[in-house]
Parts: sequence; C-alpha cells; structure tokens
Amino acid sequence: MGQKKCQVCDDAESKYKCPTCLITYCSVACFKKHKEVPCQKTESVKEEKVYPSSTTNNNKPTPSSTINDNQPPPNSTTNDSQPPYVDEPSEVLQESQLQSVASSNEIRDLVKNEKLQKLIHSIDCSADPESELDKAMEEESFSQFAEKILSTIVPGA
Repeated sequence: MGQKKCQVCDDAESKYKCPTCLITYCSVACFKKHKEVPCQKTESVKEEKVYPSSTTNNNKPTPSSTINDNQPPPNSTTNDSQPPYVDEPSEVLQESQLQSVASSNEIRDLVKNEKLQKLIHSIDCSADPESELDKAMEEESFSQFAEKILSTIVPGA
C-alpha cells in the first residue's frame, strides 16, 4: 500500500485521519483548516466502528489512551467530544486498569526514556501503526515498557 497524500493541502504525506469523516491530513494546520467546515461521519464508519462506553481524555491522545491513528495529532484541540473508536470493544481498558498504569512508578520511570518517547510518538503518528508497533517491539526499551503495562493491567501475565 503506497503512502497517502494529505487530502487537505494535497502536498505532503498524510499522517493522520479525521476521527469523524476519515479524511487524511498531514499536520495540525491542515486539521484545523479541514475543521473550518464541519464534516460528517460516513455510513461505513458508523457501521464499522464501536465506541467505548467511557474515556478519560477525549482531546489529547496519550500512549495509554490512544487506540489507533484516527486521532488528531498531539497538542491539537478540537470541538469534537467523541470518544476514540476501536475495532474490538474487548480491547478497551477499564478505568481501574488505566488508573493502575497511571499510578505505576515503574511505568512513569520507563516513559522518561527519550528513545521510548520517540517510539511511542512514531506509532501514534504512523499511517500504519500496527507495522510501527511490530518494529517497536524489537526494541528492548519498548518491549520492557509493553511487558510492564501488560503485567499491570493483567496481574499474573
């Protein structure tokens, strides 16, 4: 699958998708330009996506709450109050699991690693996050981070 162009400026490679209409865009500036005119959810998006029942942060994706690449870029704000959507509802973490991750000093210490921060950012910004995740799992710092999160949300894992 080839790289997709930004459907707003039609110039740069797209890195993001509008969570409402799935138009691809390359930057915060293009996202804001796209949002100048309200967009509408397409029928295929309504049928394919499932919304979780609760979220903790709708405006700023974080490594623990970002589900996929269909979110605005980090540090952007939108007027949309829609929760992120997921393909599999069973993959949505419960509030107690998110709290366990957020309160873990070990996970906080791991996230201070600049290399790990860059890996997480590259996954979050990728047009193909699953491929980026596979690459990141080959890195010791990311693998250790993922294992710690898993053991925190699923005790005994």
